[in-house]
Amino acid sequence: MKTFKELLHQEAVQPYLWQARYGVEKESQRITAEGTLAKTDHPSVLGNRAYHPYIQTDFSETQLELVTPVAETASELMRWLAAIHDVTYRSMSQAEFMWPMSMPPRLPAKDEDIVIAKLDTFEDILYRRYLAKAYGKRKQMVSGIHFNFEFGADLLQNLFASQSEYPDFTDFKTAVYLKVTRNYLRYRWFLTYLFGATPTSNEGYFVAEDAPNEPVRSIRNSRFGYTNHNDVHVSYESLAKYLADIAQMVESGKLSEEKEFYAPVRLRGGQKVSDLAQTGIRYIELRNIDLNPFTPFGISQEQVEFFHAFMLYMLYLPEEAAADEWVAKGDEINNFVALERPDHLTDYVEEGMDLVAGLKAMVKKLQLPLPTDFFTFVENAFVDPSETFAARLYAATKENPINWGRKIAKENQAKAWAKPYQLAGFADMELSTQIMMFDAIQKGVQVTVLDEQDQFLQLRFAGRTEYVKNANMTSKDSYVVPLMMANKTVTKKVLAKAGFRVPQGMEFTDIDAALLAYPKFAKSGFVVKPKSTNYGLGISIFKNGASLEDFKEALTIAFAEDTAVLVEEFMAGTEYRFFVLDGEVKAIMLRVPANIVGDGKHTIAQLVAAKNQDPLRGTQHRSPLELIQLGELEKLMLKEQGYTTNSVPEVGVTVYLRENSNVSTGGDSIDVTDDFAADYKKIAADAVTALGAKISGIDLIIPDKEKPANKEKAYGIIEANFNPAMHMHVYPFGGKSRRLTMDVLRFLYPEIN
Repeated sequence: MKTFKELLHQEAVQPYLWQARYGVEKESQRITAEGTLAKTDHPSVLGNRAYHPYIQTDFSETQLELVTPVAETASELMRWLAAIHDVTYRSMSQAEFMWPMSMPPRLPAKDEDIVIAKLDTFEDILYRRYLAKAYGKRKQMVSGIHFNFEFGADLLQNLFASQSEYPDFTDFKTAVYLKVTRNYLRYRWFLTYLFGATPTSNEGYFVAEDAPNEPVRSIRNSRFGYTNHNDVHVSYESLAKYLADIAQMVESGKLSEEKEFYAPVRLRGGQKVSDLAQTGIRYIELRNIDLNPFTPFGISQEQVEFFHAFMLYMLYLPEEAAADEWVAKGDEINNFVALERPDHLTDYVEEGMDLVAGLKAMVKKLQLPLPTDFFTFVENAFVDPSETFAARLYAATKENPINWGRKIAKENQAKAWAKPYQLAGFADMELSTQIMMFDAIQKGVQVTVLDEQDQFLQLRFAGRTEYVKNANMTSKDSYVVPLMMANKTVTKKVLAKAGFRVPQGMEFTDIDAALLAYPKFAKSGFVVKPKSTNYGLGISIFKNGASLEDFKEALTIAFAEDTAVLVEEFMAGTEYRFFVLDGEVKAIMLRVPANIVGDGKHTIAQLVAAKNQDPLRGTQHRSPLELIQLGELEKLMLKEQGYTTNSVPEVGVTVYLRENSNVSTGGDSIDVTDDFAADYKKIAADAVTALGAKISGIDLIIPDKEKPANKEKAYGIIEANFNPAMHMHVYPFGGKSRRLTMDVLRFLYPEIN
């Protein structure tokens, strides 16, 4: 029979050793700026916590529980944890914060002022009332990290195929996790020494009961923490014995129900503990991880990767005693280490150094993809205890733990609000998609990023799955609709036939043919634009005609974007973007072309550079406004006005660098939805309906919006966009914000309240 250590060295296993799945449940108390428990209810904007997949409450109304989806890599896990923190912080009152430490802040003098979570079902409330009576409300207020760990499927399958002791895969997997669990319980003191971070308690935590001689390494992981009563004992010798012991504890009344068993490790497989008899152990939940107060999310990526290596090592190491004796020894050592002074070396330093050496040797032999300095912190911590989390936290909080906690909480909140239009962890995605993800997470819609580069999401809510690309391309529009709107010639023909006013013009597929037609456009206003591009790319506008040289340059720019080019009549007036959703105008945007205002001192190039310093400006649709460019189109526009990039405009003179007003080319966005009468909104909505679309951004040229829309030449439709940007409506340069991403979500899921 091969040992697990020998199995891990099998060649077939090597490619899958670093394969795993992770999940985190992170608890935090909501506090006031003064460092006391918040007195408000769980934020109502987060929807119903009973079904919310990401943001729930634990024991008390103030105790948030943030839950990540299952992640395949440590970096993916941290991205989700960062995103959920962003959503949580920006859903809370800005007068409230998340307490960054496991030990709660100052607790109220009266028990009744610690409010049990106001959940929907009486059964859940009753259970929390029972816990309050059995263990005391104050013990329940400790927070921590629950770390869910599952070995990769390919790793387990290849380990299974390399052995012969277990004919059934489910039994083999259960044996793997039981061995890891027993060793983890024996050696968990090692993590308590390194990452324990509850050295002291705050006012109101220990009242009448015994308290440790503070400071210690981890109150939470000692006998003074939130643990079951001393008469609760469960064996990890086998799954059958584990299940039988828990059942007996419930039957004898020592536990009220299965979930009251608060072990440092929980065996997971089904909805209930008893399901494990059929499912076997699928993953394990580590419940003894204190919050890391030195990172904004309570745990770092380095910790996640260390826990992964440690779990492999727990499978790698032999057990040196019978199961129950081995686990009992671990309980004894862990309690001892947890109650040591944090600034002293542990009495178990020798065993600790052996574990470090063994870990390093395993990583080297198995060739795990970890950096050469990965264990530097661990090695240093067993030489200098001041490197440990508990010692660092004790040193930082010795003078005033409440003030330090408030300071860190405020810093973490500030990070979440630094760029409120972005979603942490996913800031490289297109901005409208980020905002859509924020709204979905906030409302409890499950989000899966199917293709980050292509901005492709899967959403699940109310038992239904929807697929969304670029935040508003959905199954509600048929395949042909975006193809139609991408083709400006087709769009014009369909709208003209339906009775809408569109610009007249010609289509060209080569530059020579277009140049031959120059006399038709030379003396009147015209527009040159690619046939099938979006975001205002390659468009040149000449209000009063143009020279042959400028016409040729405009054609060159347009043909660089497409194989076909349109030359159309210029429609005088102001351009407005109408965002239409399901037959209704949800927002109207005035987009002012890219511009600068002269100061009589600086050149146009310098003024552009200064305006681009605005933190709302960025590139690739990752910011509400785009950087203003100084490319060929902009230089052509300046030339028409008698400027170059080195010209110095007079004080107060506005110089436009683009004729087209797209925000994607540096324009300013101003919401004017409430300034328009219903007749113009009806024209926009009806035009989108004529195109067969549910979602579109349709651009109207309107000379005077105060005149009725039914007057001759009151408007002209110049373009319909199948994937209109929404971020400019959510975060306009001026005017009211319109949360169009939320409108799209409600369109897909009317059940969202």
